[in-house]
Amino acid sequence: MTDSGTEETNDFRAGFVSFVGRPNVGKSTLTNALVGEKVAITSSKPQTTRRAIRGIVHREDGQLILVDTPGMHRPRTLLGERLNAIVQTTLGDVDVIGFCIPANEKLGPGDRFINEQLESFPKAKKVAIVTKIDAASRPAVAEQLLAVSELRDWAAVVPVSAQSSIQLDILSAELIRLLPVSPQLYPTEQTTDEGLEARISEFIREAALEGVHDELPHSLAVTIDDIIERDDRELVEIYANVFVERDSQKAIIIGKGGSRLGAVGATAREQIEPLIGKQVFLSLRVKVAKDWQRDPKQLGRLGF
Repeated sequence: MTDSGTEETNDFRAGFVSFVGRPNVGKSTLTNALVGEKVAITSSKPQTTRRAIRGIVHREDGQLILVDTPGMHRPRTLLGERLNAIVQTTLGDVDVIGFCIPANEKLGPGDRFINEQLESFPKAKKVAIVTKIDAASRPAVAEQLLAVSELRDWAAVVPVSAQSSIQLDILSAELIRLLPVSPQLYPTEQTTDEGLEARISEFIREAALEGVHDELPHSLAVTIDDIIERDDRELVEIYANVFVERDSQKAIIIGKGGSRLGAVGATAREQIEPLIGKQVFLSLRVKVAKDWQRDPKQLGRLGF
């Protein structure tokens, strides 16, 4: 089907969908599974997503633009306030909000808090998505579906597993059904509107997040100084900075004799090389930007 033919089809639908939920309910994993490639980094650490990342799902009957926002939370820093502002702005503009609730955890105060926040976005249709159904027994899934159904009058309730690709087609179909009739909003070959630098810096941050504890994940930020393509060989040189807030955190990221930083570089390169299609030389420098999460000037310099 050609793009022009698609635009003339009366029942083709396109629009914006955002997934919300507590940290670790699988929002980014679900985004990647629906798009069919990795457009959002994933981690077990809270507040992994810091920008509204758009992943684009192409189907014959419609186009889903998935906006993967930071998790809703009560902010404790200026960075937290700015992340919340991104969520508020994004959810005010989308057509559908998908509230993700894991099948293997009882509904808690955090879920009820988010459900209450949804009242602030009357324009968007609300869908409940019960995630991780492969990690719970059938009776537990049924019990969760019942509990979720009682929260409000949903436009749809869909149980899924992003990891095991269970019911993803049904979820896509339900979401498209709720979108406005519209021509395609993005070209068929495009899967994200994230720029190359942003995607590379996110892959580095994801690699740096692995295995760190406590407050350190919130203190990590990555910037790219330079990307140099060498004409004489199939190699791309990338020079990047990993920012932390204290010298003690710098020591953790670097590791004994630089071992941890080396592992971060190797893990990041595995993600970056398929994206670029060439071998990558990755230079990482760890720098301290004291209390950057609370400093408006430093937040600006780091892209927030």
